[in-house]
Order: sequence, then C-alpha cells, then structure tokens
Amino acid sequence: MNEAASADTGAPAGPTQDFPAFLDMGGRRVVVVGGASSARRKLARLVDCGARIEIIAPAPDEAMLACVAEHDLHLHQRDWLADDFRGVCLVVAASDDAQLDAAVANAAQAAGCWVNVANQPRISSFLIPSLIERSPLQVAVSSGGTSPVLARLLAARIDAYLPRTYGELGKLAQRYHERIRRKFGSPRQRRRFWEQMLNGRVGELILQNRPAQADTLLEQALQDTLGDADRGEVYLVGAGPGDPDLLSFRALRMMQQCDVVLFDRLVSEPVMALVNPRAEHIYVGKQRRDHAVPQASINSLLVSHARRGRRVLRLKGGDPFIFGRGGEEIETLAAHGIAFQVVPGITAAAGCASYAGIPLTHRDHAQSCLFVTGHLKDGTVDLDWPALARSRQTVVIYMGLVGLPVICQQLIRHGLPATHPVAIVSQGTLHNQQVLTGTLADLPEQVRREAITPPTLIIVGEVVRLREKLAWFETRA
Repeated sequence: MNEAASADTGAPAGPTQDFPAFLDMGGRRVVVVGGASSARRKLARLVDCGARIEIIAPAPDEAMLACVAEHDLHLHQRDWLADDFRGVCLVVAASDDAQLDAAVANAAQAAGCWVNVANQPRISSFLIPSLIERSPLQVAVSSGGTSPVLARLLAARIDAYLPRTYGELGKLAQRYHERIRRKFGSPRQRRRFWEQMLNGRVGELILQNRPAQADTLLEQALQDTLGDADRGEVYLVGAGPGDPDLLSFRALRMMQQCDVVLFDRLVSEPVMALVNPRAEHIYVGKQRRDHAVPQASINSLLVSHARRGRRVLRLKGGDPFIFGRGGEEIETLAAHGIAFQVVPGITAAAGCASYAGIPLTHRDHAQSCLFVTGHLKDGTVDLDWPALARSRQTVVIYMGLVGLPVICQQLIRHGLPATHPVAIVSQGTLHNQQVLTGTLADLPEQVRREAITPPTLIIVGEVVRLREKLAWFETRA
C-alpha cells in the first residue's frame, strides 16, 4: 500500500514495502474507467484472470470497442458515478486525464475499493506488476511504481532466461498434488519429497521436455521402489573460455542446481561465482607436470558422489569434448551405470579467436581449420608437422605455451615461411586478455620478453593478419 493510503488507515507513518499477493479474481466485479490505450493495457491481465469487467468511458476509441466485442465485456458509454463502485472489488482509473483519475481514486477508496491509477503510483492502493507467464507458474516484477520501464526490462530478462518448460513443472505438481498429500502426512515430508523430485532427475526430465519419463520416475518414488529416483546424476558442463556471458542457459541451470562441483584450473572466477553457493567445491585442476588430482581419482569422485544421490557438476573450461578428457570421464560413468548429461561449451579456439578479432576461416585466407594440442600425453610436442605446415589453413594449438619455440621451428622446417603469421592469446575473453601477433620467426622471443602466462591459445595462419582491422574486444574495453 502507498504512503497516502497507509496514513488513511492509521498505519505507521513513512514509506512501507509493498505486500506482494496474487488474487483470485474469478467472477469478481472490476470497474475500469477509461476508453483508450492506457485502459486497454490494463484490461488484458484482467480478462485472463476471469474477472467480471465493467468499462466506463463516454467516448471509447475503436480499439476499445473491438476489445469489448472480442471479450464480451460490459461497456457503459457515460461519465462515471460514485455509485458505480458499490460492491466492486477492484477499480482501475486509466482515462489519461490525471485529475479525473485522481477523482475516481478518491471515490473508489471511499467505497472501500482497491484502486490502481495509471501512471500515479502514489495514489494507487495496488500496483499491477510486469509478469512472466509459465502457466500455471507466474513471476511478478514490480519497482513499487518508481520505474515501470525498469520492471519491464527485468521481466524481459527473466523471461529470456527462464525455460518455457518450467510451466510443465507446475503442471506435474498439479497432477500429483493430491496423491502426495495422501502419501506423506506432514507438510515437512511433502516439502522434502517435492524438493528431491523437482531439483533432481524428475525435474530435469521435465525441463528436457520428456514428461513420460518424468512421470515414470515419480511413480517409482511414490511406490517406494525408487530405482533410479534416489540416484545422483553427473552434469558434464563446458564453462567456455572464461567470459560468463558465453555460458549457455542450460549450463547455467546445471551450475545453479548442483550439490557438488568438481572444477578445473581453466574455469574462470567469474564463471565459478555463478555456481550454487551452497554446493561443495572440489578443485581438481591440472597444470603441466602438476596434477592436483589424478584423472583416475577424478573419475572415482564422480562415481562416489553420484552414488550418494548427489547432483554432481563436472565443470570444465571450454568444451568438455575438445581436449577436456570429458570422453574418458563419461566412459567411467557409463561403466558404473551412473546417469549423466553433457552440456557443450564454447571451446577456447572459437571464443578466444573471436575476442582477438581473428576469424578461424576466411574465403581469401583459410578454407580449413585444425585443432591440435601442443602437450601430448607423453609430455612431448611430437605432432603431425607435415599436416600442420600446409598453406591456406588455420591451425589452433591448445596448451602450446611451453612448446612454442619447438612448434615454430618445426613448422618452418616442414615448409612454412619464417614470415608466416602467428598469434598467441592469453586469458582469452577476460578483461585482462592479452594478444601478441608476429611471425614464426619472432613470436617466441616476444612471448619470452612479455612473460606471457597460461592459459594461452596459439593461432597459426594468414587469418592472423586480419586482427589489425577486426580487433574489437580491447577497443571496447
């Protein structure tokens, strides 16, 4: 309630916080005063909620007349009277005449009605929020009338982030509400059961638009033959090259609902900040010749946590299937019968090249692109040099910082000119991104002189020459 209304009812003086509420308006009388665009915008929500709507407008415009006909509304083509508000639940004053609307508000409040006045929150006793619909779920956003535009912008952002299938979770709860009420005697038991179902595999299956499988799993849980229902699951998620804006919606959802996260050194701090703050954090990062946790131990951790019924987030920099050992990890999960999902991420080659202003392919310079690792399993840099030293292609080398002198020497030895363009990107996509460009002959010395540190990505090819024209990220920063 606004300040003026609080004073009228004897409530404590001073500004108060609005009380959010959803009202059942089915069959209740609502009066809308106004016959133009402002009134029509208010009408849409009222029509959807099943209210008995009466419109008072001496000269409604054509659009309002069409709206009245479409929804079979009751229209009074005259000026309003104080008696119009007797027995009415809500009144909306939206005549586009500030003085007239204020008079309507005073008369309606005197009759005991709740009033919303278009563009005048201080004399309104209720506000109509911006709404995100995921029927039967609704999310309302209000600025308390201080900035309707801000509320709409925030609602649009939430609408974009919130999967459309969230409404199906609400429908699932509707279908099983009575059975679960009978099954569990106490509200606490029901709450714990729903939390397990909606936050676990049942909820995830619904969000994947697989309602039949979700129903099957929920039925198993209700019959106390839980099977997979009480098992955990592993989310193998690509965190991208560092900028959290490059995460997918699905990756973000998995990050926010996990119980435990196993994360690598290449996952940036801004990305980690988006992980469920209540989740247990386990660092399993690797550096050259320094594996904090051996791969076999990481595999065992994934299995053991999942078997305890936990939602396990395996968070990897870039994409888990591109030099990320993701295939090895889910082989282990499959062998142990652990459910898992894989969420791809933007690999470093795509992300870092884009932020460096270096296209990986270009009709004038490169018709193919190779991704290779500069650090093999045996610790060597023994690559297929003839395949890499070809013209009109781009070569992207992951984990090649230490081996950069050898890489440049071998490419020259196998046929590329010493003047062939090459770039190295450090901390790609982050605010401290650093890009050095040069040739096969001089880049290693530049890197030594600038003391470049990992994580880095090396790009070899004529496309590197385009950076001078196309670099955008450093300019924006």
